[in-house]
Amino acid sequence: MQQLDYITIVSFSLIILIAGLSFGKKGSDMKSFFAAGGSVPWSMNGLSLFMSFFSAGTFVVWGSIAYKHGLVAITIQMAMCIAGFVIGYFIAPRWWNSKALTVAEFLTNRFGKKIQQYYTYIFLFLSLGYTGAFLYPVAKILNVTTGFDINYAILLLGGMIMIYTAVGGLWAVVVTDVLQFVILTAAVLLVIPLSIKEVNGLNNFIAQAPEQFFNVFSGEYTYLFIIAFTFYNIVFVGGNWAYVQRYTSVKDSKSSSKVGYLFGILYLISPFIWMLPPMIYRVLNPDLQGLEAEGAYLMICKQVLPVGVLGLMLGGMIFATASSVNTSLNLAAAVLTNDVFKPLRPASSDKTLMKVARWATILFGIGTIMVAFMVPMAGGIVEVVLSIAAITGGALYGPAIWALFSKKQTGKSILGVTAISLVINVFFKFITPIALDFALNRTEELILGVGIPFTLLLLYEIFAQKKHFPFPTLKSSVIDKSEEIVENGQNEYGIKVLGFSFIAIGLLFCVLSIWGGNSTIYLIIIGALIIGLGVFLYMHVINKSKKTYLIQQRQIKI
Repeated sequence: MQQLDYITIVSFSLIILIAGLSFGKKGSDMKSFFAAGGSVPWSMNGLSLFMSFFSAGTFVVWGSIAYKHGLVAITIQMAMCIAGFVIGYFIAPRWWNSKALTVAEFLTNRFGKKIQQYYTYIFLFLSLGYTGAFLYPVAKILNVTTGFDINYAILLLGGMIMIYTAVGGLWAVVVTDVLQFVILTAAVLLVIPLSIKEVNGLNNFIAQAPEQFFNVFSGEYTYLFIIAFTFYNIVFVGGNWAYVQRYTSVKDSKSSSKVGYLFGILYLISPFIWMLPPMIYRVLNPDLQGLEAEGAYLMICKQVLPVGVLGLMLGGMIFATASSVNTSLNLAAAVLTNDVFKPLRPASSDKTLMKVARWATILFGIGTIMVAFMVPMAGGIVEVVLSIAAITGGALYGPAIWALFSKKQTGKSILGVTAISLVINVFFKFITPIALDFALNRTEELILGVGIPFTLLLLYEIFAQKKHFPFPTLKSSVIDKSEEIVENGQNEYGIKVLGFSFIAIGLLFCVLSIWGGNSTIYLIIIGALIIGLGVFLYMHVINKSKKTYLIQQRQIKI
């Protein structure tokens, strides 16, 4: 890392922070802070969902697996692709039609406040584990590339993410996610040819790769694991309280379906691009051991990227991986404010609720930082992410998804399924290895984690003697979707901010071309394309505003 790389990181960080903080005055009520006014374009929400999910594991978790096992890292991510299409067709429109802002609100409307409270407390407790596990890779990236102490990195980055999420709300999350997607796509398209050149061509890479490196299934990642992981991702991406916001904050149910479809399309393409660099690094440096493999992605970037661009790639990785953190922080604040505090103080003003929301973001962020400190003690990020997934995913999110389609489930039935499933999963994860000297492998953990709750839900469905609650018809206390939602001023403001941010980032690429060496032309072209995209978005909003104004003037005259 050279001085120019650090300058680039700071510049990129400032662009992201300014973009996020610019929504501080726009998020003046619950609707705008947690649902971005209910008018986020489906394309932006789809990219945001992709970045929120993809970023938590791509560079550190899946990058580590790609380095160790090769092609199977791509196979694993095809599970997300399939999940996206299933969610887009079946699940996302059901969430939009539920008329709820959060999963907690859906549970209240359908099963009552008491059941919702049980789930809220379980979710908030487990979310600390998820979010802490997401913050750790962010700090790991900074640690590997700069040598900055990982604990200080957790504190610094955790604090920065808390600030712009607490100030800007969901719009800040979505806009920064889209910026990161563009930055990283541009940067990784430079990493790939440089990596191939470093390894003396694809043929040489294939020839020197370890045996079975290009097997579709490898080691503990068997075809049964992939099948189980696919079902898990349908449940996790379709029912995770943080991701459901992406389906409910668009203008209609068709748009919510498009969010899922875009997620699936991106995961159909991106793994082939993103996983190649750490696979190539296995040939360049086959000596990484244990947790060192978590830094493989960063090491190949350090080795091949020109000065300045490495800093841009690093900044993009940091904030992209942070996407999962800011998404979870915003959702946790939504649940604490809308579903815990507001029922206790129903007469609270919007100003009071916004203060509570921002303080909830900060307090939950502090808890996340504390959990991130403990990840290395739990065996590294791969172990933590996959273990949390197996234990909690199906048990926590499966019952709510089932209830979207079934009238027979009751509050007691879904809560019972969650409790029984969690107890069984925890027993086999932590008790049997010590007491009985018996441990499940990864595939068995996932099959148990997804299979138990859905088996119990199916059994209740079969043996239920009568139908219980109809689908909820109560309206959200925050968003009324019985009225037509149109792209409003907040929507236009968000796209303007995105346009200006693209222009700034494009200029940054062009400036870096001065030191680009053999990559100069590429950097200029990419910079010009990003600037062009920014200008297009800004002019699109201006033209749309003019048309809307003219229509309004005609209506006034009539």
